[in-house]
Amino acid sequence: MRDYLAWRLAFGVTTPSTNTVVQPEYDDMRPPGVTNHLGRMVIPDMAINNNDDFDKSIELIDAALEGAVERVMDSKPNAFVLGISALSIWGGNAAWGDELKARIRKVAGWEIPVALASDAVVAALKAHGIKCKIAVMEPYYPSIEPRMQGVLNPHGYEVVRFNHMRGKSPASYSILTAQDMIEGMRKIDGDDIEAIVQFGANLPMARLADEAERWLNKPVISVNVATYWHALRMNGIQDKMYGFTKLMSHF
Repeated sequence: MRDYLAWRLAFGVTTPSTNTVVQPEYDDMRPPGVTNHLGRMVIPDMAINNNDDFDKSIELIDAALEGAVERVMDSKPNAFVLGISALSIWGGNAAWGDELKARIRKVAGWEIPVALASDAVVAALKAHGIKCKIAVMEPYYPSIEPRMQGVLNPHGYEVVRFNHMRGKSPASYSILTAQDMIEGMRKIDGDDIEAIVQFGANLPMARLADEAERWLNKPVISVNVATYWHALRMNGIQDKMYGFTKLMSHF
């Protein structure tokens, strides 16, 4: 037993200080005996109006990574989850993800298991048997496109369409309605795609994606569900849970 509450596993999680979605969504998906412990990558809620502004916000998050990891490691977690999706693909290739894991492990001081959204989305698509064509919605700007394609293309996935929802500041990504997200999915859906991927960890789609799978009749990969699912499975926890897409309930 690790401790009284985390008798199976304790996750260390870092997410930006502006993110209001990772913590509640991860906690909603937490199985018995698993606990989540957050450290914040402190950034300002800066105005974002174009690609340059968006890129600057990710650079600020990247610069704050080590400090947040150091703080969360005081809780002595068994494994680590990076609770931001854009940073996981920012280098545009698999080597970037490996570098992020190395940075996190250097601060931790041991080979801690690290779950990234980039790995999780690929694992989720493979679990569903998705072969090639997908569409992506996120709260970001077009500069995310080559980075996502660079990570997904080597695995055989082509992003046919993007919906850049262009949030006006990092904290604003979560301030939208269910109808906003439904319309966001409908804009990129079509018979030519096999699945929809929702990227952006501050876009609150974990439960809505579960509903959307039924009326779209195809997988909807919510990034927080995929990342937490991947973190659980890579650490040997196979609990199934309903209400968070087929990924969590069947795989």
